[in-house]
Amino acid sequence: MRIDLHTHSTASDGTEPPSGVVESAARAGLDVVALTDHDTTSGWTEALRAGERLGVRVVPGMEVSCLAHGVSVHLLSYWHDAADASLEHMLDASRTSRRTRARSMVERMTADTGLRWEDVLAHVHGQATIGRPHIADALVAAGVVADRDEAFATLLSGRSPYFLPHTAPDPLEAITLVRAAGGVPVLAHPAASKRGSCIGDADVEAMVECGLVGLEVDHRDHSDAERRHLRALARSLDLLVTGSSDYHGTGKHNRLGENTTDPDVLDELRARAGTPAPSAVRTGDEVRGT
Repeated sequence: MRIDLHTHSTASDGTEPPSGVVESAARAGLDVVALTDHDTTSGWTEALRAGERLGVRVVPGMEVSCLAHGVSVHLLSYWHDAADASLEHMLDASRTSRRTRARSMVERMTADTGLRWEDVLAHVHGQATIGRPHIADALVAAGVVADRDEAFATLLSGRSPYFLPHTAPDPLEAITLVRAAGGVPVLAHPAASKRGSCIGDADVEAMVECGLVGLEVDHRDHSDAERRHLRALARSLDLLVTGSSDYHGTGKHNRLGENTTDPDVLDELRARAGTPAPSAVRTGDEVRGT
């Protein structure tokens, strides 16, 4: 069984619609794929229905953007109740901050690049969570940079004069709310030093006390040494170990299934969720993801 527990669609910063991600997963020979868009569950229904049609099991998830003493931390949540009011309130604040921050960054660079906010919105699908990747796509379309990688290495990097931070919850708060909503929290690419500063082992220990369940160890942004360290840390803290692609369609070079999760780990993750099994059946506009 081939399992990939970290992908993104046009509901956030991927380039394929939720159903397209599942279709790509089927072509890649995956048996299970998790849709984990940034700070949103809006793609769940479409992905779950595509999974039923294609015979691919879809795990409903989300990637929550957090900050721990100024360091970016990403938290994967699986099978949480998408209608949980407290969790949704936190996510809404993050999405609003992301949008405000993105617009301010564009305004900062307009004089130098000619980029306008309307150019960015042309690359946003529906109510997708807006982030720097959408600015990157607009810069590519305008011929300012060659691709997303160049955009993030230059104009959108944390060292750029155009860069602005955004408001994000503390990971301890996010983990607490995810668990209260019946979800299973796993720390995404926690040692990816090539992305910038990383949290330390003591921070991970504090997260375990709040209910962290696993570490995403097998990820293309982790070196062999970082993977070894994370496996040892997971053993010492009794955490589950996952692997995934962090797929974004054509938005990144990551390939579906390039890292995978053991089936026994998936079973244990599911056993720790506090809500019923996922279903593509919905009542009206209500979306309960588990």
